[in-house]
Amino acid sequence: MLLDWLNAPCHAIDHATAAAARAHQDQLTKPRGSLGRLEEMAIRLAGMQGTATPSPDPVRILQFVSDHGVAAEGVSCFPREVTVQMLHNIAQGGAAVSVMAKAIDAVMEIFDLGIAVDPGPVVGVRSERLGAGTGNIAHEAAMTEEQLAAALTIGRTAVERAVAEGARLLICGEMGIGNTTPATALACALLDLEPTLLTGPGTGLDAPGIAHKAQVIASALQRHVEATSTPLELLRRLGGFDIAASAGAFIRAAQLGLPILVDGFIISAAALVAVRIQPNVRDWMLFAHGSAEPGHRHMMAALNADPYLHLQMRLGEATGGATLVPLLRLACVVHQQMATFETAGVSSAAG
Repeated sequence: MLLDWLNAPCHAIDHATAAAARAHQDQLTKPRGSLGRLEEMAIRLAGMQGTATPSPDPVRILQFVSDHGVAAEGVSCFPREVTVQMLHNIAQGGAAVSVMAKAIDAVMEIFDLGIAVDPGPVVGVRSERLGAGTGNIAHEAAMTEEQLAAALTIGRTAVERAVAEGARLLICGEMGIGNTTPATALACALLDLEPTLLTGPGTGLDAPGIAHKAQVIASALQRHVEATSTPLELLRRLGGFDIAASAGAFIRAAQLGLPILVDGFIISAAALVAVRIQPNVRDWMLFAHGSAEPGHRHMMAALNADPYLHLQMRLGEATGGATLVPLLRLACVVHQQMATFETAGVSSAAG
């Protein structure tokens, strides 16, 4: 079967190495636990990478760009044409994530998964088009079974390529006008929560706009969600090419032992789907930031996640993940280079 690979087991976390990293942290010249979650970052990466010298580098960003048919329902402040314009902006280095990727020396692969208007060849962009955007989930399924399988596989092969090229940390990003709507619909379906609880402003909707968006999502849920719906089928009916590719990337990363840094709201929906398909994928996830979108906290609760940063960000595009990378680097450098009580000749705490 095309999607049998989704069921392959995830790589095992090296718990012994993680325990050794925690013990090492307790011997560094500081009160135990005084560097807070910086210590946690280094310990988690040590267990994921199976090494006493963890590092996030090299970083690989997968930027999935696609359009969403539900944008026709007026769920965004921006017209659909912005997706293709932003594809060019990202590729030319003008977008926030482009600047960030360059600053943190990350390799970024950009994918056209299905922008409404085919942009043709674009320098720096992989054309993996699955159609001219997804179906409008208010009236039809987002994807055919073939499109879903292809989107998941694009994520899979992108991760395999990243691992072959030495990547040690994965960040997925997305860009596509209207994509907070399918992400919210998926979260509602997977968490069995009402759209009014999870629906947010996205690109800047006012209160009436948010209410309309919630109504569109409610209509989509009524049309597509059945008692027997599997996470994979919900992804097909309610998701997007970008969300599906990210979910596939996360599952493959966990299978290959590549740590995942989860970005904001839309990518968290992909993470939730991935974990519902393969629960052990959760072990490979670090969570970058708490999105300003109201539904994000519900997804984080479901994933038992406590994001490291809370900066009121809601841009997406992997910007939240990129923002955390310097802190991960600091955590790892401190873990490796800070003196122990013994090597520094400093008395440790009693007991």
